[in-house]
Amino acid sequence: MAQLTHIAADGSARMVDVSAKPVSQREALASGRIDLQPATIELIASERIAKGNVFATARIAGIQAAKQTAQLIPLCHTLGLSHVEVNLTSDETGVAVECRARTTAQTGVEMEALTGVSVALLTIYDMCKAVDKTMRIGEIKLMKKTKTAIPANAAEQSGSS
Repeated sequence: MAQLTHIAADGSARMVDVSAKPVSQREALASGRIDLQPATIELIASERIAKGNVFATARIAGIQAAKQTAQLIPLCHTLGLSHVEVNLTSDETGVAVECRARTTAQTGVEMEALTGVSVALLTIYDMCKAVDKTMRIGEIKLMKKTKTAIPANAAEQSGSS
């Protein structure tokens, strides 16, 4: 079994030191879902939720949350995100949310993608709670993460054009 990276030898919590790791391009995709009543889905689609446009608000909330992950999750590194995208799709039983986050850094970006999904779903819940008492958030998971090495001469190549 792999050793937990955020636990020091004495059992205390610690932030992982990534200073020796090379910078690489990283991307993560997370997803989640909120189950809603059909009437709630209709209200969202027709923009008749009293608090406003649910999808637009949830999308902005997810993007903002991804950018604030290090303030929310104590041992996460602060990352400069190069891209965050939140997509929402509804069907007859609820709304699926996906968040894709990208960075060029020494550590991964999966917590940012998961945070973006989670807060987008919580925003939908908040906006619809007056009309739907049966909502259920779930299925939040990391779908994919990638790491691509940056060639050593990449800086030279980009500066020569």
